[in-house]
Amino acid sequence: MTEYPQDIKFKYSWRKYQQRVLDELQDHLSDEHLHVIAPPGSGKTVLGLEVAIRLNKPTLILAPTIAIRNQWIQRFCELFLQTTLTPDWISRDIRNPKFMTVVTYQGLHAACNNWRNEEEIDDEEEVTEEDGNDNSNNSELKSIVSGLKSQNIKTIVVDEAHHLKNEWWQTLTKVKEKLQPIIVGLTATPPYDVSATEWQRYISLNGPVDAEISVPELVLEGDLCPHQDYVHFTLPTEKENRKILEFRLNIEKLFQEIKTDETIIKAIEQHPIWKKPTEQLDWIYNNLSYYSACLIFLKSNEKEIPETHLEVIGDRKFKIPNLDYEWIETLLDFYLYKEKEHFKNFEEHQKSLENKLRRYGAIERRQINFSHNKRLTGFLTSSISKLSGIKEIVDFEYNQLGKDLRMVILSDFIRKEFFIKESENNLELNKIGIIPIFEKLRRENKDNKRIAVLTGSLIIIPVSAYSAFEAKAAKIGINQVNSSPVSYDSDYVLINQTDQLKHDIVHLVTQIFQSGEIEVLIGTKSLLGEGWDAPAINSLVLASFVGSFVLSNQMRGRAIRAQNGNVGKTGNIWHLACIDPTSQTGGDDFDLLKRRFRSFVGVSFKEEAGIENGIGRLNISENIHLKEEVEKKNIEMFSYAGDRESLKQRWKTALETGVNLVEEIKIPFPEEKEYNAVKSLYLYKTIGNLLAALGSGLVAYATESIQAIFRSARNIRTIEDLYFYLGFFGGIGVLIFGRLTFKTLILYLKYRDISKDIQQIGDALLNSLIKAGLINTDYSKLKVETTVDNSGSIFCHLEGGTTYDKSTFINALQEVIAPIDNPRYVIIRKNMFMLFIKQKDYHSVPEALGRNKNLAEYFKDQWERLVGSCDLIYTRTLDGRKLLLRSRVKSLSAQFDEKVEHVNKWK
Repeated sequence: MTEYPQDIKFKYSWRKYQQRVLDELQDHLSDEHLHVIAPPGSGKTVLGLEVAIRLNKPTLILAPTIAIRNQWIQRFCELFLQTTLTPDWISRDIRNPKFMTVVTYQGLHAACNNWRNEEEIDDEEEVTEEDGNDNSNNSELKSIVSGLKSQNIKTIVVDEAHHLKNEWWQTLTKVKEKLQPIIVGLTATPPYDVSATEWQRYISLNGPVDAEISVPELVLEGDLCPHQDYVHFTLPTEKENRKILEFRLNIEKLFQEIKTDETIIKAIEQHPIWKKPTEQLDWIYNNLSYYSACLIFLKSNEKEIPETHLEVIGDRKFKIPNLDYEWIETLLDFYLYKEKEHFKNFEEHQKSLENKLRRYGAIERRQINFSHNKRLTGFLTSSISKLSGIKEIVDFEYNQLGKDLRMVILSDFIRKEFFIKESENNLELNKIGIIPIFEKLRRENKDNKRIAVLTGSLIIIPVSAYSAFEAKAAKIGINQVNSSPVSYDSDYVLINQTDQLKHDIVHLVTQIFQSGEIEVLIGTKSLLGEGWDAPAINSLVLASFVGSFVLSNQMRGRAIRAQNGNVGKTGNIWHLACIDPTSQTGGDDFDLLKRRFRSFVGVSFKEEAGIENGIGRLNISENIHLKEEVEKKNIEMFSYAGDRESLKQRWKTALETGVNLVEEIKIPFPEEKEYNAVKSLYLYKTIGNLLAALGSGLVAYATESIQAIFRSARNIRTIEDLYFYLGFFGGIGVLIFGRLTFKTLILYLKYRDISKDIQQIGDALLNSLIKAGLINTDYSKLKVETTVDNSGSIFCHLEGGTTYDKSTFINALQEVIAPIDNPRYVIIRKNMFMLFIKQKDYHSVPEALGRNKNLAEYFKDQWERLVGSCDLIYTRTLDGRKLLLRSRVKSLSAQFDEKVEHVNKWK
């Protein structure tokens, strides 16, 4: 067989973006690559199949999981061949390729290294970056390539190619080099958060991005449904809370002990950096944080800091901060691990202290942490309180939708130990996982909800759904289903997998879920979290601990797909967070959720409906660590989640506010005061206020002065006396009003319109990135856009160019305006206001430009041309290090701290 059957045709009509890509296909393929980025639910799979058919060459399709591999074949058969039977010219075995071969990335990698087959990988196993750092030598690569060449494979489709962030990509790259095929790259979540090197690797495989479409665009076109993220908050159980409190009390006790430890004080006082700092400048400027921690520690013990240290810092008025957990962590890292030579006499104390830190849970793998602890984080992320939270959500959604509920619950682990072969199952549910969730819902199922479990190794369905399952199986030639009742509940059936069933089991369970035989489906995120398709889902619970940019967005994508014949569909996506009542920020689990939300774009709860990313759009209170706030927010979330009609309207209103999704940087107004209250201090109003104040003051002062002069008239006998009195009162006036003038000018300088600065800095940066070859789009198509909102926050983004261009620009701009860290080059910006007030601001030269002296100097030239006078300092010299320390202390941009953030907004 050398080409696809001629009568193949996609059975539905194409979506707008799909048709656009297909119409422009020849142009896109001019570089032998097609690279499409579109969110989950946008129909990338059928687009990839259509492109392969149009190329009409033997095809290799690579998928990230076995379930998705099987789905490619099922989609092809159902939607193109319009049959339920798989033709014999499609292979799942890379060692036995056919005209169309569909395998997983790990299957290809394993075959090329003659390892075990990927089918043996359990669906609970996590594939991480480290898993790729193996001893692969591609010993069987030649044999695999030979087999593919014998089939004349000329098209390779790579599905969700961001998975190639480990060793698999090396194998695929070698296969690509040998076959010289056309590559069709499809992904929902390109790895924008990786290094430039990794991005280049990704692009070299997939080619430049040819088409990119956002979630709002697809909602606008009706391809994705209106949807919303909700958070259900829980508090730790009494037992978990006791452990958290115990950890906090122990850590505080430990902190107080170490804070006044005489041995550490003695050790640091004997160290050369304390005794002779001017002779240790090179070490100090290379170890600024350790040096600072030593000074802070000694100051907290009421040791006087000699003048020589303030000279080293470069600021005699520098106020040394208080000792806190972060500084004690830095100090202990220095004392225990980073300094061997000068602390030799304290080895016994070091060992004793390290053991104590370990006992208190303040150290893990030589990482010292007083605020966070792996066990503490574990209490929160896997808190049993979440089981009750899941039950509340399930009951709420069932009360809202009844038999129309199609809910999926995704979790990390199966926890088979909770599935027993006894007549009763009363095991205490003390872990989060698939079976504990199933048990919680089964045991408290008053409404007789139809609940099922679907994992790679365990399938449980309601008895009421069994006949429908058998009928669906019979349609694809499986006439005998091996099953047995669940021993402790006759309302449920355990489906035993057979060789015949294993490729189709996910598909069969999905079909009966879609038709309503199952209302609540509980599965592992590794099996159902990515690529799996069930458009009927209208409620999703993410009971997973994963926080990665890629997988969390993929899991969420299960619920946002539009469904044929269900025009009014909306999707509710529920996230779980266990709050740490001892943490002002809500704790580690909530912090993980905040990170997840950076990659989610959705409609805002704010008064003015808008579309943006980040957890800020849910209006969650800063006091969420308080019990009453948790309860109040949960009630509010349920109230919003129950009003699906209002959700549709919010999307409709929000979509009208923009035309495309823009990635930009947000710099919040740096003061606690209201922006509008201080905006009047901008120059034009400052001068107005100043003149008004001076005018009224001068009138009052003049009146008083004239009266005083008249009262003193008897003492004025000569013209010199008159001049003396005028000069005396004039001098007092200058002192009074000169002080007012100076104060007002200082306020103006502090609150000057920084958005203009960001615009000019952005222009200088853009020119430099183009010069460096990091942005390749024609300059005439690019524009730096800067705006200020009503709260004084500044937004800046790059208009035009590719998505990667925009991300490159945003990342570099953040480096420039964020607090100084340890750049190779620093820009010292010199401002003169009215020729007499001198200002110095410090900014990092972005790493991408700082690697090369010529590029750093070009950036400096652009800065001088567009922003103003500046100096460029190389920080890897002694003088440069000294300046780096001073710039860290004095950096104007430090006032923004870590509040600078990336945001995506529909504009």
